[in-house]
Amino acid sequence: MRETDIDPYENTPRDAVVTANDYRDGQHFALHTHQRGQFAYAACGVITVFTQQGNWVVPPHRAIWVPAGVAHEMSMSGPVTMLNTYIRTPAATRLNLPTQCQVFGVSTLLRELLTRAVDLPPLYEKEHREGHLMTLLLDEIAAMRALSLNAPIPNDPRLAHICRNLLQQPSLETGIDDMTQRLGMSRRTFTRLFRQQTGISFVEWRQQACLLAAVVRLGNGESVTRVAIDLGYSSSSAFTSVFRRVLGEVPSRYFLKKSA
Repeated sequence: MRETDIDPYENTPRDAVVTANDYRDGQHFALHTHQRGQFAYAACGVITVFTQQGNWVVPPHRAIWVPAGVAHEMSMSGPVTMLNTYIRTPAATRLNLPTQCQVFGVSTLLRELLTRAVDLPPLYEKEHREGHLMTLLLDEIAAMRALSLNAPIPNDPRLAHICRNLLQQPSLETGIDDMTQRLGMSRRTFTRLFRQQTGISFVEWRQQACLLAAVVRLGNGESVTRVAIDLGYSSSSAFTSVFRRVLGEVPSRYFLKKSA
């Protein structure tokens, strides 16, 4: 896929610029890059981000950090309102923001700062109230808690291909033996190579892939029971238990929660 470059106030002489956009369900942005880092907050709807390194899902009231220069795709599930903070690289370095994509919680304070910052002109006065607001906004972004909402993609082309296919239709019923048979690889080689390239076991990765799919579907209003059954869980309670253990809340509370 050809990579394009998008210019969100790239040359504005300010450390950060905030914009707001509404997108329709299913809207997709092909592979592109930004000269600035992008902190994308999902005010409503679910955002999915794809790169060569992995797949990330952003539920409502959370955000994703995409570093400058990282080629990525974005897809929208449900009507999405996205508040983007585009941050210059020196500022991102100063704030110690990650060098790879990462989903974050968003505090009530940060949400209010983003809402206020949308109305500021790109060339806000740095030494006045507007500049102080943006400084606080950046400090608050740097203080946000990282969330485990991604599935890393292995570097090995064979593993990468089969993992991308599984992300399209994840299921707990897909076992290690299924994967090794498709690849013509021994179980021992597969498990060793998978952990070496992703940092986690295939079983952990499969659970994460299922949770990412669940977040998208639950965010679109599907029932917990239907999602649990489709993903291969024995019951909705078993799914809810895993969801709460990994993401810290049961699904009903997770999608109502608006703070970090």
